[in-house]
Formats: sequence, structure tokens, C-alpha cells
Amino acid sequence: MKTIILASSSPRRIEMIKQHGLDPIIQPSDVSETLPFPMEPQIAVMYLALKKALHAGNQRKVIAQANPEHPLLCREKGEPSHILAADTIVVFDDKIIGKPKSREEAFQTLRMLRKNPHHVITGVCVIDLQTGSKTCFYDTSTVYFTDYSDEELQAYVNTREPYDKAGGYAIQGTFGKYVDHIEGDRDNIVGLPWYRVEKFLD
Repeated sequence: MKTIILASSSPRRIEMIKQHGLDPIIQPSDVSETLPFPMEPQIAVMYLALKKALHAGNQRKVIAQANPEHPLLCREKGEPSHILAADTIVVFDDKIIGKPKSREEAFQTLRMLRKNPHHVITGVCVIDLQTGSKTCFYDTSTVYFTDYSDEELQAYVNTREPYDKAGGYAIQGTFGKYVDHIEGDRDNIVGLPWYRVEKFLD
């Protein structure tokens, strides 16, 4: 079985990778997601994915130099062939919508998206650890919500679900019932456009 490093702690990405027969080494990249200057959304997600992948690679080197048998290296899984990192954002009306920091922000965000299409953009970076080559790309999907009442929305934001997700929702979560239809790849909305990712892991 191929071993890769996943520079993410996202349960959704971990589950997706395991569903495709891989058992990744989980090495989250705790890097700042603040952009150094304004960027187009497509560039921003690729920049952040590359930043996460490079951080995970450098972190692994430092750990290996300090202790070649450190548990975080997961030596029992074998030597990894690639580092995979991703970053997902929601874009509405040409504005990037991040993870809501409060109930009010989650409420206003999802109220704004009600009955309005928005784009979900995932940037991906794959580093081949044998050659050192880096591949970055992005994928875009469009989500159309149905109508929902303020009362339904309030009940949702009172849960813990909105606060670790771009746009305040997950298509595979409880709010997914309000998705009318999508254009593009569903996996991309979940957080990883697998049909494109797998081509770079061969």
C-alpha cells in the first residue's frame, strides 16, 4: 500500500483518502492562513496548499534529524512517496468566505447564501518526495441552496457544526439537506477533488 503524508487534520479528507485504499501519515500543518497580499481566490488556495505542504515536509525533516525513530514519523507505515495538502474556500459575489468565528457570523453567512449560488474552490499541492517536484492546481464547484427559514438556520448555527468549515457548512453534514443541486465535483466540495489528485500519486 502506498504511503503518503497528509498535511491536514480534516476528518473529511482523511476519510476520503482511506476510502481510496491509502493509509496516510497525518501531519497537520499549523501555518497562518493570512495572505501576504491580496490574491485571486484560485491563487490564494494554491498558495496556502503549497505553504502547508512545504511546512509538513520541513517539519518531518526536523523531527527525523532530532529522532529518526520518533512516533510522529510513523515508520511502521513505510517511507512516504508524496506529501498532499489542500485548502478549501467558499466564494460568493467575488468575496472569500472563511470559517465563521461566531454564531452571528455563521447565521449571516448562510442567510446570504440562501437561494444564491456560490463557488467552492479547493487548492491542492502534491510534492513527490523522490523527485522533489511540486504540482499545484485548483478545482471549482458551484453549490445552489434551496430556501430555508431563519428558524431553521438559527437551530443549525446553535450546533457545533458550522465553525470549522469554510462557509459554515459541510455538504455531507446536516446542512447538506438544503443543497438543491451542484455543478462540478462533489468531492471537491467535501475538500479534495480526488479524481484529479489520484493522477499525481502514481
